[in-house]
Parts: sequence; structure tokens; C-alpha cells
Amino acid sequence: MYVIATAGHVDHGKSTLVQRLTGMWPDRLAEEQRRGLTIDLGFAWTEIDGRELAFVDVPGHERFVGNMLAGVGPVPAVMFIVAATEGWMPQSQEHLAALDALGVRHALVVITKADLTDPQGAIEQAEAAFADTAMAHPPIGLSTDLDGVRAQLVRLVDRLPPPDTTADVRLWVDRSFTVRGAGTVVTGTLAAGTLRVGDELEHAGRRVTVRGLQSLGRQRSVVGPVARVAVNLRGIDRQEIGRGDTLRTPDAWLDTGEIDVALRSAEELHRELVLHIGSAAVPVHVRPLGTAARLRLARPLPLRVGDVGLLRDPGRHRIAAGVEVLDVRPAPLRRRGAARERAAELAEGRTRPPVCARVAELRSMGLPVAGQRVGAWMVDADWWAARRADAVAAARQWSADHDVAAGMPLETLRRAIGLPAAELVAPLLAGTDLVVADGRVRPPGLTLPPRVDEAVRAVEKSLAVAPFRAPDADTLADLRLGAPELAAAVRAGRLTRIADGIVLGPDACERAADILRALPEPFTVAEAKRALDTTRRVAVPLLEQLDARRLTRRRDDGTRTVGEGRLPHT
Repeated sequence: MYVIATAGHVDHGKSTLVQRLTGMWPDRLAEEQRRGLTIDLGFAWTEIDGRELAFVDVPGHERFVGNMLAGVGPVPAVMFIVAATEGWMPQSQEHLAALDALGVRHALVVITKADLTDPQGAIEQAEAAFADTAMAHPPIGLSTDLDGVRAQLVRLVDRLPPPDTTADVRLWVDRSFTVRGAGTVVTGTLAAGTLRVGDELEHAGRRVTVRGLQSLGRQRSVVGPVARVAVNLRGIDRQEIGRGDTLRTPDAWLDTGEIDVALRSAEELHRELVLHIGSAAVPVHVRPLGTAARLRLARPLPLRVGDVGLLRDPGRHRIAAGVEVLDVRPAPLRRRGAARERAAELAEGRTRPPVCARVAELRSMGLPVAGQRVGAWMVDADWWAARRADAVAAARQWSADHDVAAGMPLETLRRAIGLPAAELVAPLLAGTDLVVADGRVRPPGLTLPPRVDEAVRAVEKSLAVAPFRAPDADTLADLRLGAPELAAAVRAGRLTRIADGIVLGPDACERAADILRALPEPFTVAEAKRALDTTRRVAVPLLEQLDARRLTRRRDDGTRTVGEGRLPHT
């Protein structure tokens, strides 16, 4: 199917020409039929030489330009109408400026009412007006020769580029209504992607289901681009979706409230204009950046880099500029000179892609997936290498400043070097000698600083004489062995922690189990204490450690037997 919009000044015969070509009168509202004036979008379709053509008929009155833009926004081609009796008129010019700003490149001009006067003047005016646009030198037909117009329409659609059937769906809604027995129905022009009955789509952060599809008056199970389509939705009320909203592939689009855009054919820009894109019309605050601008949208829209729209000044009935989206997540312009630097970048057509982003995020922004792949992420190779160097330096410095710590907390390192997610730390440090374990990053080896090593040696000397006589709190305080220093000695394999403030040698549990095996079973805590030549302060937590490792087994009466467990390797 091919979708073509009409354009042209009011009362130049757009709807009449569509009716003559299709046999269908596009005006659907009673008010339109009563006044003989197109107010809102109309739709009709036909088949010409085996090609299905759908027409979006738009109003030509200046009061309804917003409706006109909602109809032509997603459409790739236009049939532009000029009446021979009046020639080129103000709304002819505004419609042409809008089409040019929207990036429409394929047009057919049809001169109507050519049976009432010589059409040559209107032809020359149209040729001159189109000459300054990207649609220069369009074919021109006469409504008095419908067969010729049909042939030109066939040639027009045959020149259109093939749409992408596999693209993410973003259907700009132009109508929303309720059908009795079916529920909510929305219509729009499907420019890319494919819709299927049963599909789950996203609207305003919620999921809705495609209950049914209709195109050109027929029920369909699948509709591909480019096509006029009516979508029957399950899971949403008609009041919750309307013109300017979208149905889209879930989790594939980024809603953005601020964008940087290139300006085309810009006139004087006011701070407050209306952005027309797709079928949406959203007030925006404009911050000029040379040949570009930053737009702050009154409401977020699902936009991608490369999207085309226009800025309109509705108070003056003029098109202010065509826009092409350059960035959907621009950096803030807070520091001095940032706006000037950004303007220079955008003037060269340059935008800075994220140096680190998830692949799905790049896709949702409309950016190429290029760079160095790291799991689900894509990174700039130079940026990645610089982060690695920073990470190694930061981890080593942190370890030097915290010589008895288990290592730099992973989250602390992530923030210090500017990684967006903790999951990137381990792959970043792969190939370095840093160790990532238990949520921390540390240099290889577990050496103790000299002051702690000397104190631990004193403890080791004492334990060599009495293996189960743990140093008391005063002794540890004299040696300046606090909780961090003891934890470092345990990690280094020099001591074993039995309980808070109680440490023994690294093989204390196994040695204790060997001694306890010589006792008659079952044995009591007091008997174990005497056999180990220790105090109750040490014996009770030591036996609990042995129980946990299944080296001993505690009975209901509090006595114990020796178990069959083994010590894990440490």
C-alpha cells in the first residue's frame, strides 16, 4: 500500500479530486458536509494498476493548519492541489513550506478547475514556488485528465523508497474512537515496522494489546508499512489515547523532553513555538544555538535522532523552521561557554554519541551501535582505556590510604571513575592485576603493613606457646590491633576469627578437633576447656565454630561428640 496526503489552499478542490479518483467522499464529519469545508482529516482509498493507494485528505483553511500537519507528518508523498481559477494562494505557500520543512521529497501537483480558465498561469506559479524546495520540478497534471493523473500517481509511488518492515513500530495516532462491541480504535499511518493481531504495544508507559486490525476497510491479521491502519485495542479506554499519542514497540523508544535540533529555512525564532512531529503538536521553549536550537518540550515524546518535524508560530500563521533531531539526550548547558561550544558542534552536524551506553539504549535513541562491545553495553574504546587506567590508579591509591581494608568498595570505585553501572567494573579490570571479589577491588596478594605485621607476629608468638589462649582485649589494645587490623590478618591467613575480639592461629579449629577426639564421648564444655587449656571465653565460641563446621556435634543436653566434617580450604 502507498499513502499520499493532499495539500493546498482552501476550496481548491482537494476533496473533490480525491472523490473522483477513489469514488469515496473523504469528508466524514456532518459539519464538514453541511459547510462544504474540510475541517479535519479525511480518508479514502482506491487501486490503480495493481497498486493500493490510500489518501489522507487535509483541510486547507488557515484555521486548521494544525490538523493538516497531523495528517501529513508521517506521510512520505503528497498530491498538491492548485486551482487554475485562483492560482497560488497564501495557504498554498504555507502548506508548501510545511511539506518542505517536514522533509517531504515526493510530490505531484494537480491543477484543478482547469476547465474554467487557462491553467498555464497556475502551472507557472506552482513551478516557481516548488523550485526553491527539495521537491523542485514536480510532475504537474490536470484534473480534467484523470487518466493522466492516475498514471502520474503510479509513477510517484513507484519512486518512493521501500519502507523498513522490521523497524520498531511507532504509530502516530490521528484519530481515536469507540466501536460498539469492539472498544477503543485508533487510526494512523504506519510508516515503518509491522503490526500483527495479538501484538503487545506500549502507550504512555502501559502495555496494550492489538485486538484487531483493519486497513482499507478490510480486516487484516498483519499490516506492514506504509499503510493506513485502524487498530482495535484491548486494555485502554478511548479517552486515554488521542491525536499526537503513539503506539510503539515496548522498551524500544526513549521518551524525551529536551532535544537538540538542526534548523532548516529558519525565520525569526520566538522563544515559544509549537513543534509538529508525527501527528503531535507540542508547545516548546526554544533556545537558539546558532544554526541549531535546543527545544524543551511541554510533554515528552518518543523521538529518535534523525526524526524530522517543524516549528510553527500559530499566532502569525507561519512556519518558523524545519527541524531535524540531532540529540535526544543532550548534555546540560550550565557551565560558561557550553552553549557556544555546543552551537559550534551542531553547526558542523556533529553530535556526541554516549561514550558508554547499553545497546538497547543506543537503538532507542536512533544512534548507530558502534564501538567496543562489553556485554550488553557499547563503549568508546579510548574512553574505556582511560577509565581502566583511572580505575587501576584509584584502587591502588585507595589501598595505600586504607592499608588494612579488604579493598576499595566496588561502588566507590565506580563513582570515582565515572562508570554508569557497577556491572562494568569487573570487565573493565579484566587483564589488570587487580582482584574483584566480595564487592571490593584490591591489588593482588594480601600483605600486611609493617606496623600490623609486627603486632600479628607478637600474637603468633604467644599462640605458639598456648594455641588456645587468645589474647585479651587489653593485650590487643596494647598491640594496636583493632577490628580492621584483625580482619586484615584473617584475610591474609595469619589468624582465625573465633568471635568478636577473639582470634587464634589459622589452624586452630583443626588442632582443637584433633585434641577433642581423645576425650571420652560425650564431653562437656568444661571438659573441652580443660583439654584445650583455655578459658570459657574462648572455649564456648570455639566449640560453636566446630559445630558449624561439623567437626563437633552438640547434643540436646549440651554435651558434644566429635563429628566427621572437614575444614574448607582457606
